[in-house]
Amino acid sequence: MGKRSRQRQKTQNTGRDDRDNRDNAGWGAGYADIVKENKLFEHYYQELGLVPEGEFEEFMNVMREPLPATIRITGYKSHAKEILHCLKEKYFKDIQEVEIDGLKIEAPQPLKWYPDEQAWHTNMSRKIIRKSPLLEKFHQFLVSETESGNISRQEAVSMIPPLLLKIESHHKILDMCAAPGSKTAQLIEMLHSDIDVPFPEGFVIANDVDNKRCYLLVHQAKRLNSPCIMVVNHDATCIPTLKIDSDGKKDILFYDRILCDVPCSGDGTMRKNIDVWKKWTTSNSLHLHGLQLRIAVRGVEQLAVGGRMVYSTCSLNPIEDEAVIAALLEKSEGTLELVDGSADLPGLKSMPGVNSWKLMTKEGQWFSDWSEVPVSRQTQIRPTMFPPTNPEKLANFHLERCMRILPHHQNTGGFFVAVLVKKAAMPWNKRYPKVRKDVSSSSAAQTEGTPAASIPSGTPCPPDSAVEEGVEEKVEEEEPKDSSLALETTDKLEREYGPPASKKKKLFGYKEDPFVFLTEEDPVFTTIQSFYNLSPTFPKINVLTRTHDGKKRHLYMVSKELRNVLLNNSDRMKVINTGVKVWSRNSDGEEFGCAFRLAQEGIYSLQPYIRSRIITVSVEDIKVLLTQENPYLSKLEADAHAQAKKLVMGSIVLKYIPNPNNTEDPQCPIQLCGWRGKTSIRAFVPRNERFHYLRMLGVEVFRDKQGQGDKGPDGEKAVEGVEGKEEAGNGAEEKGVGKDVGEDVGDMDLENGDTIGSSEPMKEPMD
Repeated sequence: MGKRSRQRQKTQNTGRDDRDNRDNAGWGAGYADIVKENKLFEHYYQELGLVPEGEFEEFMNVMREPLPATIRITGYKSHAKEILHCLKEKYFKDIQEVEIDGLKIEAPQPLKWYPDEQAWHTNMSRKIIRKSPLLEKFHQFLVSETESGNISRQEAVSMIPPLLLKIESHHKILDMCAAPGSKTAQLIEMLHSDIDVPFPEGFVIANDVDNKRCYLLVHQAKRLNSPCIMVVNHDATCIPTLKIDSDGKKDILFYDRILCDVPCSGDGTMRKNIDVWKKWTTSNSLHLHGLQLRIAVRGVEQLAVGGRMVYSTCSLNPIEDEAVIAALLEKSEGTLELVDGSADLPGLKSMPGVNSWKLMTKEGQWFSDWSEVPVSRQTQIRPTMFPPTNPEKLANFHLERCMRILPHHQNTGGFFVAVLVKKAAMPWNKRYPKVRKDVSSSSAAQTEGTPAASIPSGTPCPPDSAVEEGVEEKVEEEEPKDSSLALETTDKLEREYGPPASKKKKLFGYKEDPFVFLTEEDPVFTTIQSFYNLSPTFPKINVLTRTHDGKKRHLYMVSKELRNVLLNNSDRMKVINTGVKVWSRNSDGEEFGCAFRLAQEGIYSLQPYIRSRIITVSVEDIKVLLTQENPYLSKLEADAHAQAKKLVMGSIVLKYIPNPNNTEDPQCPIQLCGWRGKTSIRAFVPRNERFHYLRMLGVEVFRDKQGQGDKGPDGEKAVEGVEGKEEAGNGAEEKGVGKDVGEDVGDMDLENGDTIGSSEPMKEPMD
């Protein structure tokens, strides 16, 4: 959303991070000298008439104002209600009636159109939240909960497309241009809407063309600890068709839901991405239209019949919006239907799509029809950029069913979204069902089987998209010059977005470790099975590692469906990340019966299959475990102490079961990984997750602004995020304790992010 073309990046140094800015950037820093004026922009949109009469001045005034801060609570997690309660009863109340720089801060309000009060907005800009001492605790809460995956700071309009997809737990979902990942996170949340189902039947494949941005996507997705997400690195216009095993035979994978949030000029982001004011011209949209249409065409090819695709941009320009949808509908010959999604989001104010528009060059020259375009301009301006000339056809497209969100209507950014339903196979796929014969069998993945010699005008790359890259490039060169999708103005843009030559591909990106699935007979399961008393239903074949040779350092799990995808497509897709970590090697554990300890990331997926090594703990036990590094077993309450004494040393599950009769305590289950030592017990929980659980239990955790440490409720400096007084006392006691295996484990696995204060590099692919 708003990610600029690479050509614009190189020529204007605008960067490809408009979508990052929409979801992550702050207001104000470095923009002091930018004047929020662009006469060409004002003239263009006044002439188009997209803003209702009498509202244009208000529209422009709001565009110059900073964007409100918005947050979204991770809805599928069982802790969502507890986080919402904490926000409403503590942090929101604390900031009511506060004045900062003469501005009265309003209490945050829920977005009317987002379900279950899971999204909130406030008139505070992000600069105010970050900089004001009065809001420091609120800011630290947001940062900590965001890092632990319980909250996402995301602009309001960015939340719309996933809602319109109507995700269900069995859906196979493709996110075509996924980085930086805020909408991908929403898709994962919706897939896991039933918290009692650790492995939904569906999955999310999140793709991005930029290898480096894929790791940003991994960082976003891994916060949710889902076994149903795979991150891949492909050009969205030629994303390969995948195969799966179905009832003993190979089938093509068609997706039930596709999110097509394409790169765009980003003029809807002016409230946040302020440099757009200076660099906006109509040429941006003309350069991107072809790419956007190619991505959309590729998306509907991969969509299952009956499936739903949402096309979205953060541009208000019809050239990137209605023009792409109209061209797509025309090429589909009735196999696609544009549906009205406005009723699915009651409370959201939007404008209907338009049926007529004009083009303007950056010099101010207007064109209303393709016939008016001089020959010298016809490489830059293409027929698909204009409205259909046939009135009957135009009426049948129902472009008014598109939705355009204007910033001044609900104090948001600008946005465009359209919902498409596929009623039948695309027409060119009906005509050419056969497999291409000029492709080697090792790489002949079929898209719906179009012969190379007969590629239709709208097809961005050979539908046999997993062919060798040399073949793909050859076909593109043979595409007719008058193809409606040959819209890029220069060969440079084509090279930037087209599939790179195979010899060059080796020069970019990281070399990924292999994904190696274990067999049920793998010797690694012998001790794991007995030590944790795994249920017979545990799917051992879904466990994988990242090495063929040597000791397995970490074990990961994926869902059955993603395993199917991985096993059948390893030669035709570049996988950056998949799976959730469930076990990590701890060599010292071998002497106690198992060399693998549990990993907190995968505990909620794995715990239903574990039948031993579980200690049921109380609220007070959790407070002790999370505020003291290595408390003695005797510090646990009697019940938990008795359970712990029965277990031998090694990895354990610490499980809290809510009591519905005691509403003062958290009403959601909590599961923590721990280690039962010789005389002590320890929780292996990342720093920010500790803060999260402590807040749920009513314990104040606060880091001073100078970064000098974390403070308890009385302001004492705390050690490693724990309340000062308790930690200091406990540390003195532990000095008299002999060497304990539980103490060694944390030091051993600091790089895994399982202990307080540790951090994980983004590059570690599976983490």
